[in-house]
Amino acid sequence: MNYDNTPEKWGNNVNNWKNSQYNYNSNTGVYTNGGDRMGYETISPSGVTNYYDNEGSRKGYRGER
Repeated sequence: MNYDNTPEKWGNNVNNWKNSQYNYNSNTGVYTNGGDRMGYETISPSGVTNYYDNEGSRKGYRGER
């Protein structure tokens, strides 16, 4: 496991206000075509985009690692 891609890192954590589903001004939210929030995304220092559900479980990634 790479720490930069885990929810244990504060920048990826669901408890970080910028990732919270209750923060309507967040720019990390991922939404369905119907406008429902399904989770959030973060970008690691190496450029990997990580996808998490609203509970903070990592669901996937896109990038090099």
